[in-house]
Amino acid sequence: MKDQVHAAARRARLAAGSLAVATRADKDAALRDIADALVAGTDALVAANAIDVDMARSAGTSENVIDRLRLDTARVAAFADGVRDIAGLPDPVGEVVRGSTLPNGLRMQQIRVPMGVIGMIYEGRPNVTADAAAICLKAGSAVLLRGSSSAARSNAAIIQIMRGALEAAGLPADAIQQIPADDRSSATHLMQARGLVDLVIPRGGAGLIRAVVEESTVPVIETGVGNCHVYVDADADLDMALDIVLNSKTHRTSVCNAAESLLVHRAVADVFLPRVIKALHAADVTIHGDEAFRALDAAVVPVTDEDHATEYLSLDISARVVESIDDALEHIRRFSSGHTEAIVTSSLAASSRFTSGVDAAAIMVNASTRFTDGGELGFGAEIGISTQKLHARGPMGLTEMTTTKYVVVGDGHVR
Repeated sequence: MKDQVHAAARRARLAAGSLAVATRADKDAALRDIADALVAGTDALVAANAIDVDMARSAGTSENVIDRLRLDTARVAAFADGVRDIAGLPDPVGEVVRGSTLPNGLRMQQIRVPMGVIGMIYEGRPNVTADAAAICLKAGSAVLLRGSSSAARSNAAIIQIMRGALEAAGLPADAIQQIPADDRSSATHLMQARGLVDLVIPRGGAGLIRAVVEESTVPVIETGVGNCHVYVDADADLDMALDIVLNSKTHRTSVCNAAESLLVHRAVADVFLPRVIKALHAADVTIHGDEAFRALDAAVVPVTDEDHATEYLSLDISARVVESIDDALEHIRRFSSGHTEAIVTSSLAASSRFTSGVDAAAIMVNASTRFTDGGELGFGAEIGISTQKLHARGPMGLTEMTTTKYVVVGDGHVR
């Protein structure tokens, strides 16, 4: 398996050399062709995916995970549209980050360039296959895609279509390759292919991310789990707060930007708690709450520290009443995964205190946590959401998939 993975990486490096000098027009044309090919191949994609879904269900996989795995006509159309959106975005390659003429006459420029070869190790969600490949292609890099065995047929069908369209457009098909998912060692060989692979990005659950971070010898951008909080402040518009809590929690439960924790200021608890408990129960959400929540509804489950620390990815939410915004900040510092935190307030002082006091990749003021998303923030499809602080943080789009180099021009200068 090591030889197989390394051979794919060598082919990817050759392909990356061609992509690095491809024009924006060529890359955008290829992306539009890929999008058209994905739509044209919808029936084949859905059929391949149906086998994966049936096998997952037979294996006892939860419906939340199956929802992430499932493809239908609308979802294929959505990620094809995402590919088209990427084609319409500015090309970061060649962008001058900074430049100047130095006192000695040397002309210096720092220029954005492709990363080279990027490895993706991810779970479920076949749309990630299309998104990651398209972003890497536009950013001028080749990508090695190691999805989960549960989505192997879906991923293979998507990659086959994309490779065919890429080759027809005159760009190297080896810019997009699948690493076998039927052998667990393939992921290890990919993340230890230092010198052949320039960057590895894990995308999935906490266990996967931790394993890649700890075992990889290739540099890693860590995409984190999302234990996201919504804090309802003393000065919140409670109608707005109710809408934001429900959208953050129930719009789509199986994604990392769904809210998992609710904090309510004591000053509005008497009015807000009965409303939010009723609304969450109506949406079939199980509340893991403190004494204030439990006193109002016997169906509320007693909350533990483990509950507060959990990324549920289900119709569950931890909840407690806090005495102050500082109490809320302390709770978030203790339990946050650094993904997305939200405050609902009409107070400028409270919003400023929250945005400066919370350490997270994204902070929402009077908005749902669900907006931490590359598409929603105008980046096009994203390759993941980074919760680390080096190189990239938050939704990672085209720019985050590049690095830089310095070009210095002189006129016979010597030092």
